[in-house]
Amino acid sequence: MKRHTSLLAIAAISCIGCAASPLPVQAQQVSPMMESPTIQQETTMSLTGEGSVKATPDIATISLGVSIDAETASAAMKQQASHMSGVFAAMEKAGIASKDMQTGNISLSPRYDYSSKRTEPPKLTGYNASNTVTVVIRDLEKLGPVLDSVVEAGGNTINSINLGVDDDTEIMKEVRKKAVQDAMSKAELYAEAAGYRVSRIVTLDEQSSGYPPPRPMMARMEMASDSASTPVAAGEITFTSSVSVLFELTR
Repeated sequence: MKRHTSLLAIAAISCIGCAASPLPVQAQQVSPMMESPTIQQETTMSLTGEGSVKATPDIATISLGVSIDAETASAAMKQQASHMSGVFAAMEKAGIASKDMQTGNISLSPRYDYSSKRTEPPKLTGYNASNTVTVVIRDLEKLGPVLDSVVEAGGNTINSINLGVDDDTEIMKEVRKKAVQDAMSKAELYAEAAGYRVSRIVTLDEQSSGYPPPRPMMARMEMASDSASTPVAAGEITFTSSVSVLFELTR
């Protein structure tokens, strides 16, 4: 009986020790039901909007000047300098402000005759000296008379002419508004057709804006005759803007 009681006591002590000792920590397994729910990606649509406004130009930017051929480099440079001085004087007399005249390029290059036999080197025949100036004319009614006076003073080249608007700030504001409105109109149309509605604009980027670059007018002007002034038609220019817009759509 005593032996049986001792065994029970030992068993009880053993059980107490088991309860007191810490159990090893097991890694908790996440049930599939406990995983974070999948986030639905937003539905987006990327579109391009375009806007344009026509305007009447009020200024002209012209590249003109002198091109001289001579037997020697020194003679070519002296002649172009003399002619160009006359060109500047004529523009000043026409009322062109000094701030509206800027030298664009001065060059001197040799001229060769390549018509000889292939076995012979090209023959140096002389030199060409040129001088160009960029001029802003703020009164288009003076454009024709200014060109004529430049020719009379010794100018003989016109490289380009660009008709523009002196202050296009308000015009460009209207053009950009039209570009965004065009993109919005397209977005609402496509969203409705697909059973969605436009929620918000995610990004908006301007791709391009302005008006066409100068039109090339490479020409060699002859000395002016007694005919009427050179006619110039201002016409209209088109200012444009293009925007790329990313929209978010919702049901």
